[in-house]
Amino acid sequence: MSDTSVRILPPVTALTEPYWTGCRKRELRLQQCDACGKYQFYPRILCSHCGHDSLSWRRVSGRGRIASFTVVRRPMTDAYPAPTMIALVDLDEGPRMMSSVVDAEPDSLHIGQAVRVDFAAWSEEISMPVFRIATEEASP
Repeated sequence: MSDTSVRILPPVTALTEPYWTGCRKRELRLQQCDACGKYQFYPRILCSHCGHDSLSWRRVSGRGRIASFTVVRRPMTDAYPAPTMIALVDLDEGPRMMSSVVDAEPDSLHIGQAVRVDFAAWSEEISMPVFRIATEEASP
């Protein structure tokens, strides 16, 4: 019998290790192409824009806007309480990432809403990026 209160942890690989190290340090890091300068998410071995193979890890602002969202109102297991707000976030640097929005009322979310990254410890090794609604003071 499995423990339904344990979260499923993502694998840490040689390719993704700089991303997870940044998350543990409460820094959102993305790959940036050394040739075209564009950022990408999720980690890859080639630039998704120009195909170049020279990529560097950069700390980014963690600011963005909600592009789409859904509210999960029934818990999947004890490890994932409901309601859970899952959003596609367009980061200021360009890439879109999926994550959860925390500490917000489900009915208060809307497309275009400003958010900022935060981090939730899922284990000693993994801190997961999550987003909070950006306040006026936190927004540029």
